Amino acid sequence: MEERAALLRSVNQVESTPPKASSSSSKSSTGSSPDTPAAERQKVYVLDTNVLIHDPNSVLNFDEHRVVIPMTVLEELDKLKSGKSNIAADCRMAIRLIDQVLGNASPDEVEAGVPITRPQRPDGSLSVLMPRQQSSERPLLPEHLNDNRIINDIAALIERDPGRHYVLVTKDINMRLKSRACGIDAEDYHTDQLLSDIGQMTRGYFEVAGSLWDRVDQVDTVQEGCDTVHRISHGLLVSEILGEEVFPNQYLIDEQGFVGRIRSVEQGVVTILHINRSALMDQQAWGLKPINIHQAIALHLLLDPDIHLVTLTGAAGSGKTILALAAAIEMTVEQRRFNKIIATRSTPPLAEEHGFLPGTEEEKMDPWLGAINDNIEALHLNDENPGGSIEYVKERANIQFKALNYIRGRSFQRSLILIDESQNLTPHQMKAIITRAGEGSKVVCLGNLAQIDTPYLTATSSGLTYMTERFKGFGYGGSIQLNGVPRSLLAEYAEQHL
Repeated sequence: MEERAALLRSVNQVESTPPKASSSSSKSSTGSSPDTPAAERQKVYVLDTNVLIHDPNSVLNFDEHRVVIPMTVLEELDKLKSGKSNIAADCRMAIRLIDQVLGNASPDEVEAGVPITRPQRPDGSLSVLMPRQQSSERPLLPEHLNDNRIINDIAALIERDPGRHYVLVTKDINMRLKSRACGIDAEDYHTDQLLSDIGQMTRGYFEVAGSLWDRVDQVDTVQEGCDTVHRISHGLLVSEILGEEVFPNQYLIDEQGFVGRIRSVEQGVVTILHINRSALMDQQAWGLKPINIHQAIALHLLLDPDIHLVTLTGAAGSGKTILALAAAIEMTVEQRRFNKIIATRSTPPLAEEHGFLPGTEEEKMDPWLGAINDNIEALHLNDENPGGSIEYVKERANIQFKALNYIRGRSFQRSLILIDESQNLTPHQMKAIITRAGEGSKVVCLGNLAQIDTPYLTATSSGLTYMTERFKGFGYGGSIQLNGVPRSLLAEYAEQHL
């Protein structure tokens, strides 16, 4: 307690002394004039709570710049750190990292900024912003909200140190608007955002007008066992035909019926596996056949034993869940490649504390994993006894419903992990789940980037987008964006016109 009191007294003493100004111009400790353009002043980033929850390691991602954590943010992290929810775990991780950086620094060192040392990267610094009194009679904003307190503290800091360029980093759009209205620069956290436009995200396939082979001058075709393989110049395919980079396990589809899958991109040569289109459309998984070519290539990836990660995106009703579930049951019951199916999904914040819900873990998760049960029923609608078939499949496939909150720290061996509604996960949460896959396991991520329900996430900052882009060069993974809405004519019309 005495050390904490000394810290508060020391920081308040430093902050109560305004910077000295000369008769000609005011200078900060950095030697910059407040009249210096913002782009030329030293940048200082002030982090909001939601940034630390979104990425607990965010304090390390601002290179040589100074990072400031307001005391109000530490208090919010303290309130949210208890429990088994994803948010609580992320808060604890952020707090531990802040403590690790600050270490045994003295109050003066905390005020000046404790160095953040990183190998092969420029060193930044980290400090804590104590609540400050502005020189004006009243604060900029009423202080009944924590967001307002943070903005007021930054405004007071700017008054005392006008030579630096302070920027609030928050994922809360409304807080950014309030901050800018108060004359404080604010921006979103973009460090883990790999795309500026969701249209840039890989679809997993290329549709070529006309015939692909009419546009290829030279190709080396060989027979490898039962497989026909084509080798084409990387420069020709990328620069003159497709116009964008290619990666393993993407598909090429032309209007003349050719379907190929990229096996590798090495030493300037793209190796393409020729796939028979009729056989592709005739493949089945637990009695389910694809309706269109996009479902067919998705099922082709799902059933491939050499593919360990599959991502399926697309509009509601495009067949993501039923394809993944049919393939999962086929590989678990018929092919016996997996011992169990782990079904999970992100849940709304109010549902994260599953201990308050009655029943077993499966019963607690049932309201959030209804889509899985619905699709199991859809696969057995024509059975003589659908109810019995459903129970039989659940038992034989050993389908287990798990809450994301309880997956941390687990390791699943020879399991198919099915993550539904993954567009609502942050990049950090996505990493925490995928790393649970043990030996012989496969992960299938399903999501619709047009239906993000989590605050502070957008299509470009979603963990689903981040993972898809990070893994597009992974030789044992693939991603397919499904088109069309085959669920029903009504669903298709609603998707297009509402």
